[in-house]
Amino acid sequence: MALVLHYHPLSSFCHKVLIALYESGTAFEPVMVNLGDPAERTAYLEISPMGKIPALQDDGRAIVETSIQIEYLDQYHPGTRKLLPANAGRCLEARLWDRLFDLYIELPMQKIGADAMRTEGERDPRGVADARDGLNAAYPMIERQLSGKTWAVGDDFTIADCAAAPGLFYASILEPFAAYPNLSAYFERLLAWPSYDRVLREAQPFFEYYPYYRNMPERFRNWGL
Repeated sequence: MALVLHYHPLSSFCHKVLIALYESGTAFEPVMVNLGDPAERTAYLEISPMGKIPALQDDGRAIVETSIQIEYLDQYHPGTRKLLPANAGRCLEARLWDRLFDLYIELPMQKIGADAMRTEGERDPRGVADARDGLNAAYPMIERQLSGKTWAVGDDFTIADCAAAPGLFYASILEPFAAYPNLSAYFERLLAWPSYDRVLREAQPFFEYYPYYRNMPERFRNWGL
């Protein structure tokens, strides 16, 4: 059975793993998941019991959680580029920043986006305000980390950058970080990186379904056109 990625083209966590797959050049079968369809959701829960996307399948074995998926690819489907440094210390740093981008950029960003899809009575203004505060607390930390660096942990593109790109893409729409020069320059490098450019080109036809589509800069709406 081929390596299969169950994903959705608007999901930032799916983008993270797609970047890794494109970086390594590993062949895989993309399978789009529509969790809004009851039959598809039921079938998908057999693969990923918590219903989280993406899920990676290898010979029928399901691997969930994006950081583990990328580590799995590095070990069993390394392709042309590995995303965890061979040096133990650098590897720990890359894994640390992968987690920091997931926890302090991805999760608050998703809180804001998800709240916009709720009905008026279900919305959580305090939670959204806390999420925005969280993003603004994370930006200075990232700004310091990026001083003198090309990528998140140095000169090499790693798992940390796979995590950073999609989170920062959506966060830049919801809570801009133009006041941080290192972070802004890093974000532009991520946008220009071939594997992420490819992910965005593939996602572009679906951007109109993003709840903050009207807030997207024109260049994002027309990415690759």
